[in-house]
Amino acid sequence: MQPRIERANAPAASAQASSQHCVLPVRVYYEDTDTGGVVYYANYLKFCERARTEWLRTLGVSQQALLDEQGLGFVVRSVQADYLAPARLDDALEVATRVAMLRRASILFDQQISRGQELLFTARVLLASIDLRRQKPVAIPAPLHALLESKA
Repeated sequence: MQPRIERANAPAASAQASSQHCVLPVRVYYEDTDTGGVVYYANYLKFCERARTEWLRTLGVSQQALLDEQGLGFVVRSVQADYLAPARLDDALEVATRVAMLRRASILFDQQISRGQELLFTARVLLASIDLRRQKPVAIPAPLHALLESKA
């Protein structure tokens, strides 16, 4: 399953909302569910993590290369999540990811998980850019920041 980039209509209330989003298809497997066949709540966050990683990959950004070459990583600073309806075993889901705000050392993502036209989950995830060797916040390198800004 390959992620795809789509044009999105940004909400009028969000002047900094991105004009593009990446959509990652996800299938719900048995391992994703509880004994009732419903997706375990923490797994929605895992689906979102995968989608953010794949979004970066579609831009040609390797998180492993950032780590190896610059000691740079992105860590979750905060998550605001809303569980609207359950996903179930074998469901075909789509995880939409877009940049809501890009700052010098952080990225705010808006993410949604849908099953067809039904919205199941929404999240706002704030990532901080850190120097993993020193465990300190650091500015996103200028070339990467420019790339992210061009896609926001």
